[in-house]
Amino acid sequence: MPAPSSTAAATEPAAEPATHAGPIRRIIAGSLLIGASLAVAFSLVVFSGAPEHVITGSALLGFAAGWALLAALSARMTSQPQRWALVPAVVLAATGLGLLVLAPGDPGLTAAGWVWPPLLLALAVWMGVRIRRALAAGSGRWLLYPVVVVIAAAAVGGGVQTVGLASDDAGSAMPGTAYDVGGHRLHLNCTGSGGPTVLLFSGLGLTSADWARITPEVARNGRVCAYDRAGQGWSEDAPQPQDGHQAAADLHTLLERGGEEGPYVLVGHSIGGDHAMTYAARYPEQVAGMVLLDPTDPYRVGGGPPSAMAVLPSIARLGIGRLLPDSYWSSLPEPAAGQARMFNSSPRGWRNVRDEMATMPALLRQARALTTLGATPLVVLTAAGHGGDPAWLTGQERMAALSTDSSHRHADAGHGGLLGEERGAVGSVQAIEDVVAAVRTGTPLL
Repeated sequence: MPAPSSTAAATEPAAEPATHAGPIRRIIAGSLLIGASLAVAFSLVVFSGAPEHVITGSALLGFAAGWALLAALSARMTSQPQRWALVPAVVLAATGLGLLVLAPGDPGLTAAGWVWPPLLLALAVWMGVRIRRALAAGSGRWLLYPVVVVIAAAAVGGGVQTVGLASDDAGSAMPGTAYDVGGHRLHLNCTGSGGPTVLLFSGLGLTSADWARITPEVARNGRVCAYDRAGQGWSEDAPQPQDGHQAAADLHTLLERGGEEGPYVLVGHSIGGDHAMTYAARYPEQVAGMVLLDPTDPYRVGGGPPSAMAVLPSIARLGIGRLLPDSYWSSLPEPAAGQARMFNSSPRGWRNVRDEMATMPALLRQARALTTLGATPLVVLTAAGHGGDPAWLTGQERMAALSTDSSHRHADAGHGGLLGEERGAVGSVQAIEDVVAAVRTGTPLL
């Protein structure tokens, strides 16, 4: 049998015996661990809170360092050099640097979704072939194959997300109108007639579409307006994340541009309650009544968002949200359920959650500026589950004490169910109608 040629020997180096495979396995494990650690450190610590392209680009540089380390150490310290690892190292590093230098915004990152998923999938397949050829059985293939599978899954998920975003854009007919409030446009949708107009403030991660069970019922007997804060739903992004004062100023301009006239019954759900309180403190003459649906306690002391929030938009690019059932996002009727899923599963929706979490300490501080509503009708509706939390209940009672004409009620639905579930929405509508009736008749709340 002829001896193998020198060319073949150079192409396929002799495999290290499995009984002496400890060094290569340790190098593989260590390189993967270092790469992952650098990616986490860059995205969650060094660049935490940075724009999406910075988070993604820095994470890719961390992973690239791990692959480069595998190529270098295996060539220097073992008889099984994994020079193929330089290819993913170079590809990831070049992509990461490109993101940092070019600084694409959301439209650019979305457009890139038509390119990188098929290329990444091809890279994963090629890596799987090279691992089998360059690494002897029992030398640590089992450490690398799961990584290749994750890379392939990310490519498929990225493709699904890109196609989904394109489909969403094609079917996202906007109800209402968008108005320029100074450099960006905000969405406002008003229906019904008769004062006082009810103004709806959405909670964290929610949009005007999430009021679909509320608005038709309130509009039967009066006018109701739902809107999206900057970065939410059909509204455009503001140049920078906004605190409560900036959001209130935008809303005041939006109502003027939309031709709406106050004073209003302000209705806020979750942190929307804190936005309503901030608006009331800044524009007290605009407030005829208020309904707080399980509002976030503004009197608590809290820090900023968890650092892990920084990576949410980047993770959303991998289509994670598309894997969740529609029931996870909403129990609303169509078309609102599809609209809620469209916004909440997108990178932009997750970025809005991250940004609003970052500004929440300022929002809560600004909401505390509302120290009294006088005799303005006020209903505070506490969700089921929170009523048994002494700290939460104390905050709810303190907010109810803002007015001498107030009612603190307990719902039989959870926090999200006050809008999304039929029975929860019934209680929310009743609270709104009671305040509207008190304003119209000038009589105290029953």
